[in-house]
Amino acid sequence: MEWEKVSIQKMDIKELDEVVSLERSNPLTVWSKDMFIGEMRNPFAYCFVTKTEDGSKQLVIGFICFRNVAEESELLNICVHPDYRRRGVGKGLMQFYVKFSRQRGIKTFHLEVCSSNHSALHLYQLFSYEPSGMRKNFYQGKFDALLMTKKV
Repeated sequence: MEWEKVSIQKMDIKELDEVVSLERSNPLTVWSKDMFIGEMRNPFAYCFVTKTEDGSKQLVIGFICFRNVAEESELLNICVHPDYRRRGVGKGLMQFYVKFSRQRGIKTFHLEVCSSNHSALHLYQLFSYEPSGMRKNFYQGKFDALLMTKKV
């Protein structure tokens, strides 16, 4: 991966078709276009995309959406294109998210993840998230959601 060709920028409404298509690569949680629009309009929410250059155009290869309220943040959605997984894109998005939020006074970070999503669990553990609870049968009525928290 050529990191000089990768950027993170605020999600634009014009990118939503690409973002929704990418979101569909995750079978457990599929946000609709309207859900992304709702978050983009929420004054406490932030949505960013990561892009890479492919010839003369930029491709969306990942995104992250989160909310910051007072001193707490909740990671709502993060996704990396299947062709770019295990290449540091998710880690880069998480580094961006933590830095962005800490610069705004965030001290506690929350998220929920499917308890069987080992790749995501490993990523979150790299960022010092620890289990803080469980939601039984949260995803599709059959997969547990692990609640995780990080304090700084």
